[in-house]
Amino acid sequence: MPCAKAAAGSGYHGEMIPIRCRGLLFDLDGVLVDSTPAVARVWAVWAREHGFEPDEVVRKGHGRPSMATIRELLPSADHEAENREVERREIADVDGVIPLPGAVELLRALPPERWAIVTSCTRPLAGVRIGAAGLPKPKHLVTATDVRRGKPDPEPYLKGAQTLGVPAAECLVIEDAPAGIRAGKAAGARVLALRTTASDAELQEAGADWIINDCGALFADSVANGEVLLSVGRRGK
Repeated sequence: MPCAKAAAGSGYHGEMIPIRCRGLLFDLDGVLVDSTPAVARVWAVWAREHGFEPDEVVRKGHGRPSMATIRELLPSADHEAENREVERREIADVDGVIPLPGAVELLRALPPERWAIVTSCTRPLAGVRIGAAGLPKPKHLVTATDVRRGKPDPEPYLKGAQTLGVPAAECLVIEDAPAGIRAGKAAGARVLALRTTASDAELQEAGADWIINDCGALFADSVANGEVLLSVGRRGK
């Protein structure tokens, strides 16, 4: 298992890398939480109800607000009603929602004022998944409920940086989905991508600066003068 792999052109060739930032902006699903089974169940049922291929709908919807997927696939439907029903089903289905490796430990090691969760979930759904996975409750949370334009638009990550009181250029975005990576880069942030969902080629094409397996390869080494020093890689036991 590689310690850390830099995206093409990043210039990184070592085993461990230090990253300094003033704020960390975490996506939720696929970064901190594995909700894949629940998401797949809900969207597969919805897809079959509307005559779509379930696997394609699940893939298309990852990392985007559910409303964006619904509008794209059902342009003439009652989008608000469809979205409410999808959200109702997702809130009701938390079976198998678990924290991803290293997520709980990393969040507990960071000062609450230095990190935010920026997710395409609605606020009620995000709260349910955070609780189901046993994550520390975030002091700062930006959801689809809080923005007009979702990922890949930069608005969610710009708002996340704003909630921390830090310029986006001084933040590190941690993402797993190409749409989220593009949102982070468009906001002016550096992006560290996780291999939990997409291939390395997709992550690189979206603009990831670094690629690692999961949050288990991230360590908060120090926090001083409002700056966080992360080490990226696998440490020996």
